[in-house]
Order: sequence, then structure tokens, then C-alpha cells
Amino acid sequence: METEAKKPIFKKKDLSEVNPTVGKKRQWKSLKQILAYEKTLPWKDTDLTYSNVNAPPSLKPAKKYSDISGLIAPYTDPHSKLRYHNAEEYQTIRTFPMDLTAGYLALRGATSIV
Repeated sequence: METEAKKPIFKKKDLSEVNPTVGKKRQWKSLKQILAYEKTLPWKDTDLTYSNVNAPPSLKPAKKYSDISGLIAPYTDPHSKLRYHNAEEYQTIRTFPMDLTAGYLALRGATSIV
């Protein structure tokens, strides 16, 4: 029975340890270098790599931004469907003609109200 717990081989106390076989400090690779190296390897279609792993969709709701200022918009004008940040922007939105409102909605990718 072994009473002494062995330290895993992959753990190092100091990341700047010198490799005893080569005598050089560890060289870190960028993600671009890793992806380029992965492309040269003979992968199967079912293997997971950095380039083919997709993140799951977020469970948090998407942030909504003001159509006028770009700040976080907690409010939406019920008449024009434009998003706004504060009361000053709301007063500005109420003075917009319909074609300008439709332009802002088109920029956001929303369907126009016309």
C-alpha cells in the first residue's frame, strides 16, 4: 500500500522551468499557431479541434441598446418601437418623422412600422 501521494507529472511549480532535455525556457504558442498546427494533422471528421468546437447558445437575454445614443436601453417607445435610454431621448424620438423612424428601425434590422 502506498501511503505517499504521488504528484501528477503534468504539474509544475514554476511555469518558467527550464526543460532539462532541451535546456530552453518553455515557448508559449499563440492560438493562431495552434490552429495552423492543427490543420496539418490528419484529423478524422469526428475529432474535436479548436476550430470546430461551437459554444452553446447563451441563456442570458441579449442586451438592448438605444437606437439614438447606443447606451443600454431599458425602455421602448410603444408608438415607434424605437429603444431609448432616458427621458431626453424619448422627447427626441417623439419629434421624429415617420421616415426617420423607419430608417432607425432598418439600421437595427427590425421590421418597420409603416
